[in-house]
Amino acid sequence: MTLAIDLTGRHAIVCASSRGLGRGCAEMLAQAGAALVLNGRDAEALETTKAEMLATDGGRQILTVAGDITDPATQEKLLEACPTPDILVNNNGGPPISGFQDLGRDDVMAGLTANMVAPFEMIQRVIDGMRARKFGRIVNITSITVKMPISGLDLSSAARAGLTSFVAGIARDVAADNVTINQLMPGFFDTERSRSGLRRRAETSGRQIEELAAERNASIPAGRLGDTEEFGRACAFLCSPHAGFITGQNLLMDGGMFRSAF
Repeated sequence: MTLAIDLTGRHAIVCASSRGLGRGCAEMLAQAGAALVLNGRDAEALETTKAEMLATDGGRQILTVAGDITDPATQEKLLEACPTPDILVNNNGGPPISGFQDLGRDDVMAGLTANMVAPFEMIQRVIDGMRARKFGRIVNITSITVKMPISGLDLSSAARAGLTSFVAGIARDVAADNVTINQLMPGFFDTERSRSGLRRRAETSGRQIEELAAERNASIPAGRLGDTEEFGRACAFLCSPHAGFITGQNLLMDGGMFRSAF
C-alpha cells in the first residue's frame, strides 16, 4: 500500500460543509477521490461551495442536502442521497458566546442537541452498515475547549465533551469491524466564525481588531492561525485505510496552544 491517500470508490457525508472546517474536510476528501454529500443550512452557500469544488476537482460526484443537521428530516435526506456511506464527518456550529448565567433551559437543550445529540444520531444511522461492509470512518469535529475551557464557550465545551465520552466506548465496540471513530479538536483557525468572534470582542472591548489578533496569535506557539486545508488533510488521513489502527482518539490541532505532555 502506498502512502498516498486514495479514497476512490468511497462515499462520504460531511455535515456543515459549506464553509470553514467542514468545507476544508470536504475539499480534501474530494481530492482523495471520495464521492461527497455536502450539507449546510444556507442552500445558496451550499451550492456555491459545490460549484467551486467541482471547478477545482472536476469529475467528482458531489451532491448537496440543505438543512439543519439537528432535524431528523435532514438526516433522513442525507441517507437518501448517500445510502451506504463509508465516511461520516460530524460537524456543526457551536452555540453563541454567552455567560453561563445568561443561558436558559432552551439554550442549553439547543446546544446539546446541536453538538452532542445530532452527531450521535448520525452515527446511529450509519454504523450498522459500516460494520456489515467492514469499513467505516467517523470523524467528529469537536474543539480544543473539550480540554481547555474558554470563557463564554461553556455550553459548547460541555456538549462536545459529552459527545467525546459518549463515543469512546462505542469506538472500541466496533473496531474489530474496521470501523473507527475519532475526534479532531481544532484550536484557532482562519474561519469566518473566528473572524466574527474577533469582531465581537473588538466591539465589546473598544480595542482594535489588529491588537486583539496579535494577542491571540502570540498565545499560539506556532505563531499563526490554523489553515482549513491542513485541517482537512488530517481529516482525510483519519478517513483513509492508513488510519485503521487509530480509534477512540482525540487529535488536537492547535499549533501547540494546549500545553501538556500527555
